[in-house]
Amino acid sequence: MSTSNTKQVSSNSQAYVILYILLAVLLLTGLIFLFKSSLFEKRSVDARILKGEISLNENLVYTDNTPDAKKWLWEFGNGAKSTTQTGSYHYEKPGSYIVRLTVDGELKEQFPLNVIDTVRVLVDSMLTISGPTSGLVNEEVRLEGEGQGREFEWSFGETGRVDVKGKTALYTYRSPGRFVVRLRTDKSRRPVYHTIIITDPNAEIIDDMVAPGDGEQKAIDDIRARLQAIANGADFNSNYYYLIRKYMCGNEKVSVNVEMNGKRKQTDFYSYCMGLTFGGEIAVDEAQLTIKPNSTCASLVNIKQHSATAQPIPNETQPNSMPLPTNK
Repeated sequence: MSTSNTKQVSSNSQAYVILYILLAVLLLTGLIFLFKSSLFEKRSVDARILKGEISLNENLVYTDNTPDAKKWLWEFGNGAKSTTQTGSYHYEKPGSYIVRLTVDGELKEQFPLNVIDTVRVLVDSMLTISGPTSGLVNEEVRLEGEGQGREFEWSFGETGRVDVKGKTALYTYRSPGRFVVRLRTDKSRRPVYHTIIITDPNAEIIDDMVAPGDGEQKAIDDIRARLQAIANGADFNSNYYYLIRKYMCGNEKVSVNVEMNGKRKQTDFYSYCMGLTFGGEIAVDEAQLTIKPNSTCASLVNIKQHSATAQPIPNETQPNSMPLPTNK
């Protein structure tokens, strides 16, 4: 009888040991999971499109600021794709689209977009624009507005404000570029638009280009001031095309290395400037050019900047010893 009881006690003890081991394993697994969850924070996509509704004569502007992102895949809902961090895309047909972004192959975000048929807007509003689609810098452009209304207001896309009032508009562009003219009346339900391309016949003859070894500091200050103006919301076209014409020989794809708050990234000049227009409060600290050999054209721009809401990273370089453009 005592032998039977002893066996039963031994069997119960083994069962308790096994149960304790299982509980210990479960507890250890839970602790490891909690430790990993707290140690590795989940990233989320930090991206946006500039507008949720555009017309056919507008470009969709998109950008992503996801921390430590390396790869991007933008899908525009019509089969078209892009692998750039920031850029623009033009739709050929009106409709509703879903713009999808995949970051580093795993993080996903999507944005609804409505593309308006510009032609239908013109018909609905009974307001039209007639006139040239191209012109020259410093030569007068004449556009005519037709439609109901007593007050006609024209914005020619260079100043960011109303430039002319009346059915007939005369305007002189001061800088080259692609401009969208907007006409609004007191009777039209929506404004109508007209695209015009302005060229500079003297663009290839640049007399005031800063040559290597001559006026480097002036060039650095000039570029930084123009970029800061774009970041502050000043007219994009006049500042952007000024820099393209004067320092980059018309090449909008010049490489840009950007250092911001201790982080670095590379992009092209067009994408960088577009990012300034809706990238938050940015303070441009330095802008340094690398000039092509035997040329006055920039092949690389190095930029240091910081968020205006954060303190800039201390820099031992004094203003009077700022890096100068170099030849490579």
